[in-house]
Amino acid sequence: MELLREKTGDLGRFDGGSAVHTEERPFYAYRRRKRAGVLLSVSLLLLLVCNPWAPSCRGADPKSSSSETIVELQQFRETRSIVIKGAGAEEGRATLINLNPNVNAWYLLQVKWQGGASAEVYHLENANPQTQQLLLDDNPPYGLAAADGKDRYTCDLWGITSRESLKKARASVAAYAPLCGGKVYLRNPVKGHRTRIEMVTDFLRDEVPAGEKIVVFVRDTFFKDLYREKAKLVEEAKPGLEKQPQGKTEKAPEPGLMDPKQADRIVQPTNLGIQIQEPNPKGMVLGTWYAVRDNPGIYISLIVAEGIVPEILHSYENVAGNLDSAEATALVYLVAFDLGRYELNFSLGTEHPRVNWSDHMLDRMKDKSLPGPDGIGSIAPLVSTGLINPRDAAQTAATFTGGFKRTHGAFKWGELALKNHGSHYGFIEDGVIFSALQPGLSTIYGLNDGRLDMKTWTEKDNDLLPRIKYARQNGVPIIERFDPVGHMSVPGSFVSRWGEGNWSGSVDEKLRTLRSGAALQEFEGKRFLIYGAFTSATPSAMARVFQAYRCRYAMLLDMNALEHTYLAIYRRQGANLYVQHLIQGMSEVDRSMKGQYIPRFLGYSDDRDFFYLTRKKAP
Repeated sequence: MELLREKTGDLGRFDGGSAVHTEERPFYAYRRRKRAGVLLSVSLLLLLVCNPWAPSCRGADPKSSSSETIVELQQFRETRSIVIKGAGAEEGRATLINLNPNVNAWYLLQVKWQGGASAEVYHLENANPQTQQLLLDDNPPYGLAAADGKDRYTCDLWGITSRESLKKARASVAAYAPLCGGKVYLRNPVKGHRTRIEMVTDFLRDEVPAGEKIVVFVRDTFFKDLYREKAKLVEEAKPGLEKQPQGKTEKAPEPGLMDPKQADRIVQPTNLGIQIQEPNPKGMVLGTWYAVRDNPGIYISLIVAEGIVPEILHSYENVAGNLDSAEATALVYLVAFDLGRYELNFSLGTEHPRVNWSDHMLDRMKDKSLPGPDGIGSIAPLVSTGLINPRDAAQTAATFTGGFKRTHGAFKWGELALKNHGSHYGFIEDGVIFSALQPGLSTIYGLNDGRLDMKTWTEKDNDLLPRIKYARQNGVPIIERFDPVGHMSVPGSFVSRWGEGNWSGSVDEKLRTLRSGAALQEFEGKRFLIYGAFTSATPSAMARVFQAYRCRYAMLLDMNALEHTYLAIYRRQGANLYVQHLIQGMSEVDRSMKGQYIPRFLGYSDDRDFFYLTRKKAP
């Protein structure tokens, strides 16, 4: 498949090292930001060199292992074992663990030969978890069987007829190595991509005492309002113009509630990287949803907080803080996905989030006898790939980055800091619990029937665990509910409280920065997942925007850089794949190799966790 990168006004085709561009336009704003990113990397390295603590960088913790593994966290697992024979007639035992039969996606296969030093362990992924079961076949040649209804396919994985195909798959070092005719994949450990900035910051945080303070100092010095984009007012639109998406064939999301005095403002989306249907050359009306070109069920909207109706801006003033002029005029990019057409999925990165203790917690809440809050210090023997699996890749319509790293994924202040070892953010992938979901935290999750929901987790919600396919927690809610009486979204109670909300601002509460968030809107019988990229905002500004779109729930994702707030959508045309980014500068995170453009998460493994949306099959 040929990969193409699409930008508004700039279509790049990458083929054999050459590139043909139409109407190429320099993006001066992002180039300045890119230079600032290089400056940040250099500054961090200089600080490291000059850092008096540098000679005593921390090494690996000798107590990082635990007698328990992540397998013991899977309370719904099912285990089967059989006796097997190898190519030389030697006997052994194969053990197959279905880590969560209700999701039926991930298995662990353990092979132990008599006289062997240790067992070989393989992480398998079911290529068709909806209908296919993986079983051990105790008939010669004692293989693995993939059973789908009346169809049964048996493959020899340990060498009587196939000459150790398991070992060959492991030696391939592919993130997903096909087995059994592509009915099963072996997940192999791979190295995830990291940007220059992330490599430096991770090194400082992981290896240098007080390294986090260095990162915060440089961030606050060089990154303050670096990505802020002020809405460029073109002209006033005619009343009622473009109140519905152009090219509309389906019901769009509910538009933003705008101040009648500013409801018809047109802005020029200079850095918007996603093409809309029948664009108005003069710009886009604030608060209006526009259908995305050639991607039915996806919509784009722009807004600035100062244009929202006064009733919202002055509501719940005891909860949401006042907005300063910088964030009130900062442009916000929003994307809505029709959940009748798209299904959300979640994947861990190769490195993040981790399962060890967060550095951002009270020391007295840490059990020093354990390597992490769940009793484990690593995810071994499981493998995280940071890459969309082969069964979903062809149907993937969009990707966006997930939440905080484990470094900041716990509480240091407030009530949640004193509960459950600091209330570390939990996460689940393909029905497998990596870190337990904690009460009181914002949670986005999907069930094994494909339904998505968002809520503040409670102890009672643990009853859902057998059916949860994925879940990701990240702090406390920005919007906690929708009030049907007042017909208004209600901001979370910690929106303007820096410490209790763990909004990851600086120590003197400089909360305004580039942020992303996810929200759920329900409108006239339809449900929409809304992703927002806020070019400069506090949690209070995020709450006002999600209130304007009458969202039922909203939560923070990540912040501070375009690589952490990344969103891309994909359009397929024949053998070609077109890639568009919500903000044009986000394309700089993607890679190219031998002249071929390779998108993040879809084309190569990444160290960060992410969400992706797949197209649902037509009824």
